[in-house]
Amino acid sequence: MVRYGELSTKGKNRRSFIMRLAKNVRGALAEFPNLKIHAERDRMHILLNGEDSRLVLPKLEKVFGIQTFSPSIQVEKDLEALKAMTQKIMQEIYTGKETFKITAKRSDHAFELDSHGIQQFLGDAVIDVLPEIKAQMKHPDINLRVEIRREHAYLSYETIKGAGGLPVGTSGRGMLMLSGGIDSPVAGYLAMKRGVEIEAVHFASPPYTSEQALQKAKDLTEKLTPYVGGIQFIEVPFTEIQEEIKKRSPQGYWMTLTRRMMLRLTDAIREMRQGLVIVNGESLGQVASQTLHSMVAINEVTTTPIIRPVVTMDKIEIIELAEKIDTFELAIQPFEDCCTIFAPPQPKTRPKLEKVLELEERLDIEGLMARCLAGLKQEAIKPAQSEKAEEFADLL
Repeated sequence: MVRYGELSTKGKNRRSFIMRLAKNVRGALAEFPNLKIHAERDRMHILLNGEDSRLVLPKLEKVFGIQTFSPSIQVEKDLEALKAMTQKIMQEIYTGKETFKITAKRSDHAFELDSHGIQQFLGDAVIDVLPEIKAQMKHPDINLRVEIRREHAYLSYETIKGAGGLPVGTSGRGMLMLSGGIDSPVAGYLAMKRGVEIEAVHFASPPYTSEQALQKAKDLTEKLTPYVGGIQFIEVPFTEIQEEIKKRSPQGYWMTLTRRMMLRLTDAIREMRQGLVIVNGESLGQVASQTLHSMVAINEVTTTPIIRPVVTMDKIEIIELAEKIDTFELAIQPFEDCCTIFAPPQPKTRPKLEKVLELEERLDIEGLMARCLAGLKQEAIKPAQSEKAEEFADLL
């Protein structure tokens, strides 16, 4: 039984949000073909149909838009059936020490007892089989929840915290500028949490950057897929552009010119892919290209909104989040991306826009971009199937 997060505040858009969440849940749980997903106005029910809940639950924890969820047992809307299942559950989980409480919710008002009556009836049923158990209304050890809905009744006693946020895709599509570093996957994660469907744009400069560096970027993208079910990965061939910049401009401006070209290309890809925004992992003052002066000079090439989710976070905060989403160990692998390889020894931290524009006159920007965009490679990245076996092993 899945409870929605912020969706409850979405008014007329609520149905489209719920439908998008259902689609994302299907994507995240695609390796479990027997599941049946029923998305209703105030709850979503996922019927296991024989699938192993121990494998399903960890994946469900990562789907944005879910506030909490509970493993539940579906029973007939019949008092005797409810009584028998309540007694069975309590006898299985009671160890002789816990206090308990019955919390009933009745959305089917035609049911023969109201919520208070259900609580009284099932509380008595528990004491019949466990006479020594104590009821406690505030903070009980076991809170057995009973929901009477239109077609069935549901019993649950465990509540698991979900990922929160908004269903990925409800805020539109954005292009994530994904390097091989620590920051950009965290930025992608945070953008997805606010409902942005991301597509990963990665700049590769072979032979200066290796196949391992490219695979690392794909692996980082894969780490973000459990939150949505799949992400498009777009590889941008960047060698010619970086060689031209290096050949035709002074070292101090290499990084500024490189980042401007990256932003132009990402914006062109965004337009091709019908995206609305660009997302990147810039953190203010962290490197030369991320000072305010550099950001102003780089940003000048586009009017598209740029979302920088980690811009005010320090490195320790970003690393903590990277560890939480399991991208940190991958990100610190020593396979350098094109920004690192072509980084000048003394980049300008306060580049002058007039000088940047003057230097760009030496470049065939339109021709370079056209050849680059003609060589784009696109791949759908899905969650690793091997996770299933690993998670099951951890649970044994």
